[in-house]
Amino acid sequence: MKNVFTLFLAIMIFQTTMAQKDDYYYNIPEAPKEYTAATVASRMVDGLGFRFYWATHGLTQKDLDFRPNKEARTSFETIKHIYDLTTVILNSVEKKPNVGAKVPEMSFEKLRNATLANLEKASKILRGSKSIDEYKIIFKRGNNATEFPFWNQINGPISDALWHTGQVVSFRRSSGNPFPKGVSVLRGTKRD
Repeated sequence: MKNVFTLFLAIMIFQTTMAQKDDYYYNIPEAPKEYTAATVASRMVDGLGFRFYWATHGLTQKDLDFRPNKEARTSFETIKHIYDLTTVILNSVEKKPNVGAKVPEMSFEKLRNATLANLEKASKILRGSKSIDEYKIIFKRGNNATEFPFWNQINGPISDALWHTGQVVSFRRSSGNPFPKGVSVLRGTKRD
């Protein structure tokens, strides 16, 4: 009986922890008190996280399989690409090179949660930073490495991920599952 209770308790704690992680971008986090390059960059990442959270909330298999034409990515393939972009963002702020690792195979829910976790972690690192000059994008292939300043993070992976998140919203509308009601991207809140 004691083992059953312990297992039940462990499952409840795990589910609570996962629910909290999944709900991080339900509303956008509170804005930093001061404007710095780092806090503005953090807020951009939070804006992406909030939009991605709601763009992917409640997607069905029909939505994930949707593609507007045979040359386009499916919604699921687009979400994989967004995950890859968030890995570049996170690697930059963790000062790690991007080595061309393939996106691991995972379910939609795991992919969604991993994407949100990447954004949350990157945002927190940025918010606590004094300067963003040190956060370069590094692409490493064999012995060759190419570095880009943080400026390229803004017009590259962050903007690209926002662009593709908008595609997911468009695709879900086209597959018959509109964007959830009550979400205000201006306020960063969801009216229940």
